Amino acid sequence: MKQKRLHIGLIPVLFIALAACSNGLCHARTYIDINAPYLRKIPIAIPIFKDMAEGQSDAQISNVLCDLLTETINFTGFFKILDRESFLEDPQKAGLKQYTINFKNWTDIGAELLIKGGFSLSGDKLVVELRLFDTFGGRLILGRRYEGRQKDYRRMVHRFCDEVILRLTGHPGIFNTRIAFLSTSTGNKEIYIADFDGHDPRQFTNSGTITLFPSWSSDGKWLAYTDYRHGKPELFIRHTKEKQGTVVAFKGSNITPAWVPGQFALAASLSHEGNPSIYLLSGKGKIIRKLTHYWGINVAPTWSPDGKEFAFVSDRSGSPQIYINNVKNGNVRRLTYKGRYNASPQWSPGGKHIAYTGLNNGHFDTYLIGIDGQGPTQLTRDAGNNESPTWSPDGTLIAFSSTREGPSRIYVMNANGTDQRRLLLLEGEQTNPSWSPRITGD
Repeated sequence: MKQKRLHIGLIPVLFIALAACSNGLCHARTYIDINAPYLRKIPIAIPIFKDMAEGQSDAQISNVLCDLLTETINFTGFFKILDRESFLEDPQKAGLKQYTINFKNWTDIGAELLIKGGFSLSGDKLVVELRLFDTFGGRLILGRRYEGRQKDYRRMVHRFCDEVILRLTGHPGIFNTRIAFLSTSTGNKEIYIADFDGHDPRQFTNSGTITLFPSWSSDGKWLAYTDYRHGKPELFIRHTKEKQGTVVAFKGSNITPAWVPGQFALAASLSHEGNPSIYLLSGKGKIIRKLTHYWGINVAPTWSPDGKEFAFVSDRSGSPQIYINNVKNGNVRRLTYKGRYNASPQWSPGGKHIAYTGLNNGHFDTYLIGIDGQGPTQLTRDAGNNESPTWSPDGTLIAFSSTREGPSRIYVMNANGTDQRRLLLLEGEQTNPSWSPRITGD
């Protein structure tokens, strides 16, 4: 078998390609089409992990690993998780290898996919083996083995889940992404960062006043945002780990930053020349050029994936509406016509849609519209205010803020509006989420 050295943090991890195509175990097949408007959820079985250490059975670790894997896979919205009570085999007696599995035990309960896991713990050293099977084909799709410290178990499971999604969809998973958002937990409006699933929220800014509009660079290493610590809205461009950066403090407002895809540059709305207009800035905060040339308010840019166009909000028609600007020729076209207030546009990673906030019967809801103007489709309804949509980097999920429970919280839903659920719960209110790209080298 082919072996390759990886790292989880500073811990060496042994990566073994158990499903190497060269030995005939890998079958090129797309099980899930993430671009389909409505997905059929695939029934999947995930039994409790087997303790592979001889004469031992650590039920707590077995359950923790299995529960994390189940929650992570379920987060995608692609799968129907089968009840463990329906399983026909004892995971502690069954093997992990293909020839030891009676696949009829799994097809009889409706499982089309099966993930089996095993682990051993010696001191602080944790070894985890994970394998994905096609039950009807009776074949191994993917197998991995990881070694690390016990505290690294989340990264091991998330790394495997990323590979599962890549193998089943042809697209990388989202399990090494983050979500930045605003929270009033401290009494001030500060930026926090959490894992994709809301785990481990931590405070990023400490302005003591108001921060707004967090925006990730396309490499996930920088956050741009508006900060009022000096008494007026200034633009901060800050490295997420080294905490170094730049402050853009032109006269007037400096707000709504949006990074150019693949570049260390960003668009932002500045009012130093009068009405708020959108400018292109370098990552060091230097103005490169003005992008909008029209009276009225022009804010909230969001870039197309190829960086050739950006959508933005303008009141040039008399009310806030969404427009699209062609960077090369400067041509502008209006996108939204339905409703008197449409704002917070976010261009989809696939490039064909824009999610945005619209005012509907006195409440804000999240909508989806094609860049050709087809739609809009209302994604939220009858559940308080639902604002500030942000896309997962694979385009399958949308995070947003909602007051459906009273105080504003961060929620996530499938891109078609289904499976809406709260992401996390903190003191105060949480608003304005911003989903990061995939973080590498973490």
